[in-house]
Amino acid sequence: MKIGSISEKKEFEKRVAITPEVVKKYLSLGVEIFLSKNYGTHLGISDQEYLDQGVKISEDEDEILRSTDVIVQLGMLDDDKSSLIKEHQTLIGVLNPYDNKEKLTKLVKKKINIFSLELLPRITRAQSMDILSSQANLAGYKAVIESFSNFEKAIPMMMTAAGTIPAAKVLVVGAGVAGLQAIATAKRMGAIVFATDVRMASKEQVESLGGKFLTVEGSENLETAGGYAKEASDEFKKKQEELLKETLKKIDIVICTALIPGKKAPVIIKDHMIEVMQPGSVIYDLAAIQGGNTAFTNVDKIVDKDGVKIMGESNILNKLPVSASSLYAKNMFNFIENLYDKENKKMNINLDDEIIEKTMVK
Repeated sequence: MKIGSISEKKEFEKRVAITPEVVKKYLSLGVEIFLSKNYGTHLGISDQEYLDQGVKISEDEDEILRSTDVIVQLGMLDDDKSSLIKEHQTLIGVLNPYDNKEKLTKLVKKKINIFSLELLPRITRAQSMDILSSQANLAGYKAVIESFSNFEKAIPMMMTAAGTIPAAKVLVVGAGVAGLQAIATAKRMGAIVFATDVRMASKEQVESLGGKFLTVEGSENLETAGGYAKEASDEFKKKQEELLKETLKKIDIVICTALIPGKKAPVIIKDHMIEVMQPGSVIYDLAAIQGGNTAFTNVDKIVDKDGVKIMGESNILNKLPVSASSLYAKNMFNFIENLYDKENKKMNINLDDEIIEKTMVK
């Protein structure tokens, strides 16, 4: 069986789906790996490094797409590239089926097997394949670093002969994987951390990391059976607004991570809340690409609203592409290993397997 991957468009995506460290694992399954020329050079990974591991390098990306059995990528291929994929080939990536529904439907009609890894179920057996968790973990860390670098005061409390500098106060909105890592990172750097989430199960996790959980009076547990957040009622949103507005008066840095799969990000930090924040405060919005958690988020721009800086990037992981690629490539291998029939040396699309059934785009 042949597995192939071609270069992503570097201006949008610097991560790669196959790293040299996972090549040996693939070869141990008895498959061949084909990569496009200069596949990882932008990350400091030479073609020779891949060749030394047993990868075949090709200058013809189109030929890789036409001739391999399984194509692994980060994002959706361009139309001219995806048109080269033939019946019974398999495409795996983070394909955003909510926004790319039309493109994916065309491929499904061609009898191409498509798997989108952000659809993985939140079950124990799928943890080693969970790209949302591995990537969100890094995103939460980097969001704190980016926001702190734009905050023009020290983060930890400092006692000096000239006086005391108080510790920065951080609010993390959304205590999923990214939010919990943001809490942990901010605490390690000496900040006082508060957090809020619609899922009451998050309270214990937040407090175990040293954060203070802000509880909305009469909270309902807004968690789906799959472990994701679901949309809150109007009454909950009103109570949350009142609590947040009062809290934001004393907050220096806000990290927003609230997302609902397949939907526009909820606007949690409204304009009247930003008005009460202190000039010099910073908001980093990890939900920017899905519309943002604030009223003024603008993708890839720093918006200054009455002295409050609001930041949000289209792909924060482009700032940590080596670490992000390493984790993604391992997630991808674990997913393929689960799909692979070693005895017959081919893909076994067993729809009785919850992991396969949930991630397959139909």
